[in-house]
Parts: sequence; structure tokens; C-alpha cells
Amino acid sequence: MAFIDYYKILGVDNKATDVEIKKAYRKLARKHHPDLNPNDQEAEKKFKEINEANEVLSHSENRKKYDDYGENWKNAEQFEKSKQQQQYQGNGQQTDYADGADFSNFFESMFGGRTSNGGRRSTQFKGQDFNAELQLDLKDVYTTQKRTLTINGKNIRITIPAGVENGQQIKISGLGGEGASSGPKGDLYITFSIENHSKFKLENHNLYSSVDLDLFTATLGGDITAETFDGKVKLSVKPGTQNGTKVKLKGKGFPIYKKDGEFGDLYLTYQILIPKNLSEKEKELFTELAKLRKS
Repeated sequence: MAFIDYYKILGVDNKATDVEIKKAYRKLARKHHPDLNPNDQEAEKKFKEINEANEVLSHSENRKKYDDYGENWKNAEQFEKSKQQQQYQGNGQQTDYADGADFSNFFESMFGGRTSNGGRRSTQFKGQDFNAELQLDLKDVYTTQKRTLTINGKNIRITIPAGVENGQQIKISGLGGEGASSGPKGDLYITFSIENHSKFKLENHNLYSSVDLDLFTATLGGDITAETFDGKVKLSVKPGTQNGTKVKLKGKGFPIYKKDGEFGDLYLTYQILIPKNLSEKEKELFTELAKLRKS
């Protein structure tokens, strides 16, 4: 198999930062995504190459192995073990390949030992780990849901628990690349990129928002309807409520990850609206009210 230059595929230098790699991947993935290039086999092939490059270079351990061993990066751990064994033999014993004994031991450590009947036992290698980024909106993770992802041309259906946080990474065992010599499959690592387009601010499972309150309700009190993340609720406003007053709605915040039925709280801040464009009559009434307050 020809050597694949993952840096070249993403169009970045081998000194590129994680941020630069992520930016390059997103740009190319959008450009060559199959949904935007229907029936374009070349775009589909390019999209798979881009994902493969990102799966290696966005994972710090895999990137180091790739930088050190190139096309043989998947077998980096075996190379390291063999190197350590050679160093040990060089430091503690005289290495003599004349009779082929140590020479065969070296290759057995690399490619497997002997079975009891004299056959060769191949070394098992774990498959490549896959990395994927899933972009969601905050409302998408308010409830548990299922999504179908396309990883290296395969459709994978996963369950996304409610309350997943931005930047959080989850591991799904056995959904990576195929192992070598009957070795186990690699794992799939999914990083969540969550954008918030709602009117609510999220901090540590608590939600924050403001509610407009007219001057008369703030002064006299009354009932109002306020929005929460999953619907509307009725609130009773106390007479004489001041601008900036905060109220807490327990359990009306964001769900807590993998804790069914547990939510943060919702904090609402009252913003009192001062009436504009008063009529002459309204001005007279406010003037009279001001006189009464001063008397």
C-alpha cells in the first residue's frame, strides 16, 4: 500500500497546531461532503481520505506515532518494544547473530512467536481508533436522541444522552478500524461541538435568561407568562418588584449528563420596561402620581 501523507491531504504543514488541523478539516469536509456532491465518486473518495487524515492527526497519540513511524505508525508499540529489547540485550549481553538465534528472537518479538506444534503464532494488532466531530445545537441535547453517523463509509447509529456538553468526548468501543491478525477492533471517539442559538445562557447545568416586565405589573404585582427551555410557565410577580430582581425556577434548567430526571435550575432576571411615547393624558396621570409621592 502506498504511503499516504495525511498532512498533504489536509493541506497543512507537519508543524500545524491542533487548531489549524481542525480548521483545515472542517473546511475540506464541508467542501467534499457527499450531501453537497451527490453522485460524485471522486468527492466521496476525497471525503473519506480527509476523515482518515483527521482521525490520525487530531488524536495526539496517533499523530506522534505517525510522525515517528510514517506508514508503519499502527505498529509503533511493537517497534518500541523491539527497540527496548535490543537495547536491553546490547547493555546486558553480547549480541551475536552468527547462529541466527537472537536474529530469530527479534523477528518473533515483531511478528509473533512459535506455537506448541512448531507453527508461527502471529502477533495481534488492535485496529485504528477513529475520531469524529459531531456538531449539534443546544436544543438537540436537551433530550436523549439517536443519530446516524457515517464513519469511513459505514453508517453507525448511536445514542446521544441528554446533557452532553460542548467539547465532551465519548468513546464507543469496537467501532474503529479492523484489527490485524485477528486483533481487536479499534475504538470510535466522538467529540461534541455544541452551539447555543437559544435565548438562554448555560452555565454548569443552570440556565439564565431575562424577562421583560411592564412598569405597572412591577408596581402593582400580577401574573405573567415566562418562557423556559421546554415551554412556558405562569409566574406571580410581587407588588413593588425592582428592576434586576432574580427568580429561581428549580429543576427548570438543563439536564445533567447520565443522571436521568436530574436538571439544573433556571434563573430569570426581571427587566422593567419604562413606557415611551406617552399621551397627554398619561403624562398628566404620571405628573399627578409624582405629586402624590412627594406629598
